[in-house]
Amino acid sequence: MIYICIPAHNEDRTIGVLLWKIRQVFAEFERDYEVLVLDDASTDATAETLARYSKILPLTVIREETRRGYPAALIRLIGTALERTSYPKRDAVVTLQGDFTEHPEHIVTLIKTLEGGADIVAGTVVEGRHNAPRSLRIARWLAPVILGRAFGGAPVSDPLCGFRAYRVIVLKKALEALQGRPLASRDGWAANLEILRNVAPHARRIEEAPLELRYDIRTRPSRFRSFRTLRDLARVRGGDWWNFERGRAK
Repeated sequence: MIYICIPAHNEDRTIGVLLWKIRQVFAEFERDYEVLVLDDASTDATAETLARYSKILPLTVIREETRRGYPAALIRLIGTALERTSYPKRDAVVTLQGDFTEHPEHIVTLIKTLEGGADIVAGTVVEGRHNAPRSLRIARWLAPVILGRAFGGAPVSDPLCGFRAYRVIVLKKALEALQGRPLASRDGWAANLEILRNVAPHARRIEEAPLELRYDIRTRPSRFRSFRTLRDLARVRGGDWWNFERGRAK
């Protein structure tokens, strides 16, 4: 089973198209899957759109009445997948955004790489035809400088991208090791970095998959805030982030 976890807040313009594309992808890529969407206190028509798609997709919607934010939403979705899994060593969790910048067609590459023996497959952003906004490109350039060893020592070349596939067993082991502490506490890129840091020690093999983000499809203004993102990265820098052996934390 592949659990596709999507946090969503006011995504009525894109969530329907995203779900439809996921349906098309899995019509050709014959795997069992379930879409888990957390509607994070949306005030637009996101709930109505999700209700329509629940009739044609294996879709579960979790509704929050008070906004929790990206890391808390993602953690709850992951927890839901772990509650439902029957085969944690075989099942997978895929995390992606609800704004359609991360295209569902890349799920196939992530899962095939996971089926090839990896425990974590991390999406790696590559420059393509659809350039990111200038503020985001600048933040991407500054992030490795701000993070230092927390970036350069990572087991993947792009530890900030949240479009990933995880074998369920490594998420389960990570949560057990954290003993009630959250997988992530910061927002945005910092959350993606924290999750990788907490899960990577339990993976015996980590691979990457290049992907191009699609800024031409998104129909709402970007919520990316470069100053806040870089500030959060500055707060998590320092320490011996990646001091572990694969499959066993030091």
